[in-house]
Amino acid sequence: MKLLIIIVQDDDVAGVMSSLTREKIGATKLASSGGFLKRGNTTIIVGVEEEQVDIVKDIIREKCRSRVEMMPSIPVIAQGIITASEPLEVRVGGAIYFQLDVEEFQKF
Repeated sequence: MKLLIIIVQDDDVAGVMSSLTREKIGATKLASSGGFLKRGNTTIIVGVEEEQVDIVKDIIREKCRSRVEMMPSIPVIAQGIITASEPLEVRVGGAIYFQLDVEEFQKF
């Protein structure tokens, strides 16, 4: 058995959860947030048999695409003068995937 921990941007989580449900793969969602952009994301925890791992990976590849968004300018104060930096292009989305071996699993 494998424990999968998948961090997904909030924009992509509905598609991932729908696809997991369609494949009859149970999952738990936890609200989380990223450190760099301070935006919401979701951590999905899934316990699956080894033969289901590729199904989950395929769902993630299909539903979690990275994309470029503009990060608004940030006010900068230097020598008492407030100026705005240029907007930045930032790559967001995609997913972070962890796979761990499970020694024992019991459902009560």
